[in-house]
Amino acid sequence: MSTANGQQTIIAPSILAADFSALGAEVGAISDAEWVHIDVMDGHFVPNLSFGAPVAKSLIGKTEQFLDVHLMIEDPQRWVKEYTDFDNVTFHVEAAGGVEESVALARALRAAGTKAGVSVKPNTPVEPLLEHLAEFDLVLVMSVEPGFGGQKFMPEVLDKVRALRERIDAEGLETLIEIDGGIGPETAVQAAAAGVDVYVAGSSVFGKEDRNQAIGEIRAAAEANAGA
Repeated sequence: MSTANGQQTIIAPSILAADFSALGAEVGAISDAEWVHIDVMDGHFVPNLSFGAPVAKSLIGKTEQFLDVHLMIEDPQRWVKEYTDFDNVTFHVEAAGGVEESVALARALRAAGTKAGVSVKPNTPVEPLLEHLAEFDLVLVMSVEPGFGGQKFMPEVLDKVRALRERIDAEGLETLIEIDGGIGPETAVQAAAAGVDVYVAGSSVFGKEDRNQAIGEIRAAAEANAGA
């Protein structure tokens, strides 16, 4: 669903919260989701280590869902070439070195045939990116500190979402706004009202017995409040 201003509702369960020993089955259990979110952590940019390109690539061809990679790694310029087979690759502006470096990296990703996203931590301002939104296919606003699952949603980051929504709509851009951290039906209500398009959900999906029911609950909450 999309609203009059172009806001969409896309659910992207994060396999960081899945059972890695049965990853194929876990992805099969989220068949109602439009996207699959793949969190890559290096143990440097964020304290935790998840998995790298080989495990992530094991999902290519196993599902028709949009594969959305989130690189929580240092020096993304060095490693993004390993991920250009995915549908979207998001890196952190903090890790890239700034806005100019992020624009250059996004252009390189697009030239390689994938969509490009940029992410900001909770304490990183979004204003420096506002003049460059056409360079990115999505902006991922972290609503928790990156690197750990199960954290509490930080509502103060929604001011960034509102600023992004206002600029995207004013310029008629197709850039999506994604949010990641503490997302479930209750927080999806707030995020949708602020202008989010893509909802990354971890334990609120994979922590439930019926994953598709959980996805449906988040989607219903978001759609009912989009653009509110």
